[in-house]
Amino acid sequence: MITMQVRGETGDIVVHGSSQLDWMKTLQHVNADRFPFLGSLLPFADTMFNSRQTVRLRQEIADLSVQELLGQAAAAEIEGLCRRVERGSHLYLWFLGD
Repeated sequence: MITMQVRGETGDIVVHGSSQLDWMKTLQHVNADRFPFLGSLLPFADTMFNSRQTVRLRQEIADLSVQELLGQAAAAEIEGLCRRVERGSHLYLWFLGD
């Protein structure tokens, strides 16, 4: 499972995500050429996005095929976490693999 967090530049956790993404059921089916940000997530590694990258990630999440794959709740939560990063200063969205 992959969990999500918004962290500050010193690593402090600002927001814990409540959704967990099942890599085997969902993310391995993401077309990495079409959706490079989602396609870069790995099941056993951590991935961090800065505020400029979260704008692109939100564009990918807006695609209906991605929303169907992730589920509406997870897609909405990712969008909200992205927006939190974009509104803040020195914040990052982390996807934490097991």
